[in-house]
Amino acid sequence: MAPPANAQRSPSPSQPSGKGEVSDLKMQLRQLAGSRAPGADDSKRELFKKVISYMTIGIDVSSVFSEMVMCSATSDIVLKKMCYLYVGNYAKNNPDLALLTINFLQRDCKDEDPMIRGLALRSLCSLRVANLVEYLVGPLGSGLKDSNSYVRTVAAIGVLKLYHISASTCVDADFPTLLKQLMLNDPDPQVVANCLSALQEIWTLEGSKSEEASRDREILLSKPVIYFLLNRIKEFNEWAQCIVLELVTKYVPADSNEIFDMMNLLEDRLQHANGAVVLASSKLFLQLTLSMTDVHQQVYERIKAPLLTLVSSGSPEQSYAVLSHLHLLVMRAPYVFSSDYKHFYCQYNEPFYVKKLKLEMLTAVANESNTYEIVTELCEYAANVDIPIARESIRAVGKIALQQYDVNAIVDRLLQFLEMEKDHVTAETLVLVKDLLRKYPQWSHDCIAVVGNISSKNIQEPKAKAALIWMLGEYAQDMQDAPYILESLIENWEEEHSAEVRLHLLTAVMKCFLRRPPETQMALGAALAAGINDFHQDVHDRALFYYRLLQYNVSLAERVVNPPKQAVSVFADTQSSEIKDRIFDEFNSLAVVYQKPSYMFTDKEHRGPFAFSEELGNLSIGEESNDNIASPQTVEANDKDLLLSTSEREESKGLSNNGSEYSAPASNASATQAQMDLVSLDYKSTTNAPSASFAIDDLLGLGLPTESTPAPPPPPPALSLNPKAALASTVFQQKWRQLPISTSQEIPMNPQGVAALTTTQALIRHMQANSINCIASGGQAPNFKFFFFAQNANDECTYLVECITNSASCKAQVKIKADDQSTSQAFLELFQSTLSKFGLS
Repeated sequence: MAPPANAQRSPSPSQPSGKGEVSDLKMQLRQLAGSRAPGADDSKRELFKKVISYMTIGIDVSSVFSEMVMCSATSDIVLKKMCYLYVGNYAKNNPDLALLTINFLQRDCKDEDPMIRGLALRSLCSLRVANLVEYLVGPLGSGLKDSNSYVRTVAAIGVLKLYHISASTCVDADFPTLLKQLMLNDPDPQVVANCLSALQEIWTLEGSKSEEASRDREILLSKPVIYFLLNRIKEFNEWAQCIVLELVTKYVPADSNEIFDMMNLLEDRLQHANGAVVLASSKLFLQLTLSMTDVHQQVYERIKAPLLTLVSSGSPEQSYAVLSHLHLLVMRAPYVFSSDYKHFYCQYNEPFYVKKLKLEMLTAVANESNTYEIVTELCEYAANVDIPIARESIRAVGKIALQQYDVNAIVDRLLQFLEMEKDHVTAETLVLVKDLLRKYPQWSHDCIAVVGNISSKNIQEPKAKAALIWMLGEYAQDMQDAPYILESLIENWEEEHSAEVRLHLLTAVMKCFLRRPPETQMALGAALAAGINDFHQDVHDRALFYYRLLQYNVSLAERVVNPPKQAVSVFADTQSSEIKDRIFDEFNSLAVVYQKPSYMFTDKEHRGPFAFSEELGNLSIGEESNDNIASPQTVEANDKDLLLSTSEREESKGLSNNGSEYSAPASNASATQAQMDLVSLDYKSTTNAPSASFAIDDLLGLGLPTESTPAPPPPPPALSLNPKAALASTVFQQKWRQLPISTSQEIPMNPQGVAALTTTQALIRHMQANSINCIASGGQAPNFKFFFFAQNANDECTYLVECITNSASCKAQVKIKADDQSTSQAFLELFQSTLSKFGLS
């Protein structure tokens, strides 16, 4: 049935019905101000609710400030609370309006109702207006001496708020001394806890400024204070108990008897229902017994049961936090938990992050007595429909195998994984088989027999393909089809996007050639040709290195590429023992959950890379001063003649050949020559080249050019830049948004340049001296971001460059946009050449 035409939906209290809604509220509040008529408080409540709801969704209702203050003259505590919430929200940004609230808040601080006194004092301290601190001293002093414990509780935290607003006012009023007396004498445990929390923070901050504060801070760690708090710990709530236990961990007992007395006193805290209290007690027990080896091991046994109980009884988030601490203990004493490995089996309804951590713990507790059961359980997970868990379980099996527990059975299990015909299972298993063969080469015959049946076409993941290629090269003499599999992979070189795979492919075909030259001759020539012309710097350098190594001495190449190897005894740990010890010292903190010391995620120098914006708005356009920047004419002449390194020169030339002594073999498009030679490569030798290199050229099909060979075409003229180029920042931004990216490449930086790149100014001066100007820059070490521009001296083509440098990796990510994209590659080479000279002069 349709609603009547005149029916109207009542407006929502959280959405204003028009622009005049706030004005209407102001008028209604003014009418009710001071009214004592029956039902006035109920009307005020409705209006206050509307004001608070508007404020919550971001509507500015500061215009009704004075009306809200006038309406607060009531005994209704609900109205008081809403008014205090409103005042606390607008007072900080409107200090002039906050002054209006002082009178009624001070009046409420003397109210007969202790609840109103406490709320008023809390609101007064929450104003956080520096010029109003003088009005806080009196109410705080009265609050600390109030007969009601709630008011004293609020006053204790209020002192801390005052200290953060004005430390001198707080200290001059002698509030820390009052807090200390209140902490030691007050009968209410919550007041004691608040005083302790406030004193710890005040004396810690003040200790760096005053010797007296440092002495006062030591009082908290004195034996009488520690024993006073421990004897009352059962009276405190969970939050306060954690504060007390954290303080006690900093106390140094006099002897072992005192340690045992403290542990006996806190024994029942390990059975507490709150996980934070259990973890805090565990940390205290571990810290107290660090110097007592035997007792320390018994503490592991004692805290094991409460922690395992917390894992199974809490939420997934709590389980993960407790498991993180258990994981730390397992890494320090795995044998203590070896009999409890079943607690770390995964449940079907657990989230991935909990399952992953449990798999790591199963790996850590595995030993001779439980390996079979653990591996059997992990193999069940390998067939799980949850692919990430299947991958992690296979990795866990491999880690256990590398720990030298029951290797025979584990290798058999891993080889069975290869027969499951699941892509993700096969991929993870291949990576593990490679590591196993590095440590247990005696298993090569069994592993290679199974791996040889795997088609490389079915392996798509880069790490797995790289592992398969490594085995093809390392055991080429045992795998009959190794040269032909490698040859098929080289034929698809251009389709392989992973640099890791291409690097492994170069090394594998090199090893295979040294063991089976006739079958691998053609594949090696094709691999070197493709590698030298590869766009990736590392691939290019490795291919060029192998080529020159073979050219110099084949026997030496074999000793370098395929030397006798010893089995790997221990694989490198991802964390040093020092890092693990530091994490242990921060037990019961986020450091354990993040598995890194706190300084790594709190200090600026250990934070992640600088997050750059794609737009120029976040960069300091025009901030970088151009004063004292050397002009191009002042650059020394010999700076222009600095040569590129051999590998950089080879890469910059690409397919061209300028007659350099170490020019890379260039592709020859002649079909007739391709039929005559094993590979279609030309090599231009110099008179100083050793005659022994001719043999390797012939072997790989690198034919020497005769006199009838036509001379290579002259190199294109070098790109010339306009030294007086100018571009407004607004024009730069407009062009940057409109032009497509012409080329993008990661280029290396020389170590001297990285060392010199402490500020953006150093690189800006260097580039401007080479007619490449900076329009904006930003960031902090080790990551800087620059926007450069340059202009072609011949046709006024403008080049725009985004350059992100990373000092840690010695790399620079460069994006270039150009009016004429046909010359962008030439400009990239010029830019790379200029960048490579940075720091050398």
